[in-house]
Amino acid sequence: MCHILYTHVLFCVLAAGRQASSLLVSILGLKSQLAGLIEPDFGLLDQLLGLEVLTRRQCAIVRSNSTVFERNDAILNQLTTENQCDKFLKALQLTHQQHVVNYITHNGG
Repeated sequence: MCHILYTHVLFCVLAAGRQASSLLVSILGLKSQLAGLIEPDFGLLDQLLGLEVLTRRQCAIVRSNSTVFERNDAILNQLTTENQCDKFLKALQLTHQQHVVNYITHNGG
């Protein structure tokens, strides 16, 4: 409950302060929906590691989560910059998840 509240507050603060990019704000705003759309287990973590979005340690932490939803939450929690978000979209494309890229870039629509 606290984590969801924190994410929502962070999203509101970032959106109100316009300190975050529109892509980062979109991802934060769509986090709960994205947790059910992303497929993390078939190459995405390798791509995120190769693109330097995640470290080996972060990948291990993501893999340690028992459900797909938890693994996706762990990935999304690591995205804090525009550069990371751009690389995240690239990793999604490289793992044939263009539908998720479209969902993010059209803000869920």
